[in-house]
Amino acid sequence: MNRAVVCIVGRPNVGKSTLFNRLVGRRIAITEDTPGVTRDRIYAEGEWLGKYFTLIDTGGLEPEKDDIIMSNIKKQAQIAIDTADVILFVVDGLQGLTTADREVGEILRKSGKEVILVCNKIDTPKTPEEIYEFYELGMGEPMVVSAEQALGLGDLLDRIIENFPDDKDTEYDEDLIRVTFIGKPNAGKSSLINHILGEDRLIVTDIPGTTRDSIDSYFTYKDNPYVFVDTAGLRRKRSIYENVERYSVVRTLTAVDRADICVLVVDATEGITEQDSKVVGYAHDNGKGIIVAVNKWDIVDKDDKTYLAFEKEVREKLGFINYAPIVFISAKTGLRVNKLLDLLNVVNNNYNLRISTGVLNDIINQAVLMNQPPSDKGRRGRIYYGTQVSVRPPKFVIFVNDKELMHFTYVRYLENQIRNHFGFAGVPIQFELREKGE
Repeated sequence: MNRAVVCIVGRPNVGKSTLFNRLVGRRIAITEDTPGVTRDRIYAEGEWLGKYFTLIDTGGLEPEKDDIIMSNIKKQAQIAIDTADVILFVVDGLQGLTTADREVGEILRKSGKEVILVCNKIDTPKTPEEIYEFYELGMGEPMVVSAEQALGLGDLLDRIIENFPDDKDTEYDEDLIRVTFIGKPNAGKSSLINHILGEDRLIVTDIPGTTRDSIDSYFTYKDNPYVFVDTAGLRRKRSIYENVERYSVVRTLTAVDRADICVLVVDATEGITEQDSKVVGYAHDNGKGIIVAVNKWDIVDKDDKTYLAFEKEVREKLGFINYAPIVFISAKTGLRVNKLLDLLNVVNNNYNLRISTGVLNDIINQAVLMNQPPSDKGRRGRIYYGTQVSVRPPKFVIFVNDKELMHFTYVRYLENQIRNHFGFAGVPIQFELREKGE
């Protein structure tokens, strides 16, 4: 997908993430008064006047700082700049021109890209004198906006789309398969995505919680277009101290809501945790396709029983997703990562699988012959027929004489019979019982 890319760049705390959220029309990037909240490149789809584009938010650049996180932020920002067709250089219009602004401007000049200078935080009709200082940067007339108050954004968007190259695709793509990587902090979600993409798109350090936002990355595998979403790992509530961490939890659950498939990344050195169970339970309850990827398998001490023992642990602790395939991988070495990608295709096909009403009722009738529905006080349950009413996830409506007679164990039996014929690996199956006339 050759979509136009717009990148937001600037020093910390000038309102880049607030502008990002305004331009995409929903709250994706975490916005906080604390400088440096945005660490990774954050991707989202934007649209203006029928033209779609990819918008990237980046961590605030502080050229003079050189700690490990800032070093990675600079690297991420440079990759975003190299990828961009249009760069939004955001400055604080109230504070005026700073040395850091000059240094960031110098970096952008060297990129040779189309740069739009955006003076943010101007929410009064009168233009402050500080604005005129920015002409020193040699980037033309600045666009005056207030991201917080949503002022001047229409004019800014007009100018953005005017600068899109002619060879870019700006049509809506509805075939994208959305995959969210979930799991506890430091399980290796970012490393796994980086390995698949073949680049350091996400910041990876040994510091748990480096990823704070949910970050979109586009990828194609065997002609299927995907959006990969890395998420901040869920922590125990008592470990959540900052507002930023609380926002990250909400962002993780929102990323699950947007997903078609969730990949639970489990740390093989720690096993299944309470946090793993909670987040994958949320995905299951919301009808998402699920794959369990046991990461760091390369550093586990193994014998001929280790694999079976770990698989048994997963099935016991996550019994409610016994339909989910398990793959043992290493994001570091690439062990079985291709198998994981193949499973994404399989699960996506199952997520969209539809069974004809005739075939479904043949399966139900055969199941009833082998095992009659329950009875109560001489009255036996009876199934009239069933039909599949939707996909993503597959949902079946079963018409019966009395819903009270259909115990959940019998519905589970019907589910197993359907899975015996069609598999539905990685996909939850939903059932609704209806009495005739409903």
